[in-house]
Amino acid sequence: MQRIKLKTEPILDLRKEAFAYQLEAVNAVRDLEYAAIFHEQGLGKTKIAIDLAMYWLEKKLVDTALFVVKKSLLSNWQREFALHTFLKPKVLGQDRRLNFYAFNSPARVMLTHYEVLKSEENRFRLFLRSRNVATVLDEATKIKNPDAALTKCFFRLAPLFGRRVVMTGTPVANRPYDIWALIWFLDQGRSLGTDFERFRTEFDLSNDLSGDSLAQQQFEQRLDGLFSRISAFTVRELKSSGLVKLPEKTFGSVTTAWEPYQYDLYRQVRDALRAIVIREGVPAEDKSEGLLKRLLRLVQIASNPKLVDDSYSAEPGKLVPLRDQVERIVRSDEKCIVWTSFTENADWLAACLRSFGACRVHGKLPMLTRNRNIERFMGEPSCRVLVATPGAAKEGLTLTVANHVIFYDRTFSLDDYLQAQDRVHRISQSKTCYVTNLIMQDSIDEWVDILLHSKQLAAQLAQGDVSLEYYQSQMSYDFGQVLREILNIE
Repeated sequence: MQRIKLKTEPILDLRKEAFAYQLEAVNAVRDLEYAAIFHEQGLGKTKIAIDLAMYWLEKKLVDTALFVVKKSLLSNWQREFALHTFLKPKVLGQDRRLNFYAFNSPARVMLTHYEVLKSEENRFRLFLRSRNVATVLDEATKIKNPDAALTKCFFRLAPLFGRRVVMTGTPVANRPYDIWALIWFLDQGRSLGTDFERFRTEFDLSNDLSGDSLAQQQFEQRLDGLFSRISAFTVRELKSSGLVKLPEKTFGSVTTAWEPYQYDLYRQVRDALRAIVIREGVPAEDKSEGLLKRLLRLVQIASNPKLVDDSYSAEPGKLVPLRDQVERIVRSDEKCIVWTSFTENADWLAACLRSFGACRVHGKLPMLTRNRNIERFMGEPSCRVLVATPGAAKEGLTLTVANHVIFYDRTFSLDDYLQAQDRVHRISQSKTCYVTNLIMQDSIDEWVDILLHSKQLAAQLAQGDVSLEYYQSQMSYDFGQVLREILNIE
């Protein structure tokens, strides 16, 4: 129930009607104390969340709705509220003085980003005790690590919210155990237990599964039953379900050849890493941080050796195939996004593709510059290419002016890969979408490709997207062995 009364209530009408499946999602969770909205990226979770909050406020189930989003998406959410409602959310930022006035305002809807809750935890605690507040965490994988200080802050505040909703299209962001913290925020361990380390052990897609059929079977059974444990308060829909008409998304890869010095540098680093791996064992992808960084070094060299060697001045092997791809797209009067995991690469690639009007978005650019470049890409016909890093642009953006995405390189993050490709494959897209991966021959890129495929299958089974039979027909646990082969380890 509402704790604060206003002389004049804001208009809670909606400007636009929801799609049938969005309305169905609202109806499914609107009366629950907590819920997870896990619709696949591109299906309009923002609209679902806004409609849900308007229902809570209209029925006086809460007196305030707090939306917590990534900092880079604040302006996007402000636009969405203007598009769908007659409300202007009160924004909480890093200015503590302005936040004081926001906390004491009669606003029914508030908008902030994750770091503000951490820096203003004490004032939020007082605020939540004085009001009945519902919260929606957008891109909730931001709190996937239960050991992070940010996540612990949200765990402490969780019981003080009258309603709690988490949203993401990739609840299994990288490994199946990533879902644990999101669900703990909702139910404090009722569904998935309170022991994260045990959960992590049981749901780890590890190298130890290779060659152990019994361990594989047990792992698969646990994965297959995961979604049923949270289904009572979870809604998830896929693009493939036919709920909304979207064009086809097709995948392709281009194998590229080494530039000679590039290969020499790669071989030197690979051989040094091989000696370490022989001594310490093949690394579990996110348990051996030192080895993981060395593997990432191989990804950088296969992408652009200048990332690790300032003296490198040749043209890396992937650049010509990239230009060929971009030229073909531009000749077809279409636009594309080129993804790279490295900010230095984004600057370099944007310069290399300047003749196509390329602009760039990455984490080292000021937010104003990023937004301006995105607007340029969306609005200027001469700007045919956006070069971006997943960390800065993989979430919350609708970039359907393009229908091609090219991954110049990829790291080991499934979330980065899935979220980035679906910036173009979403509601309002009218053209067939093309996803192209550039893969350096005989390199770490081949292992990354296999690893991401395995992670995606595990995520699909855990999320209830595929059957156990389908998973078993497609899954291989040989990614550890493939890495040994790539490193030339007998």
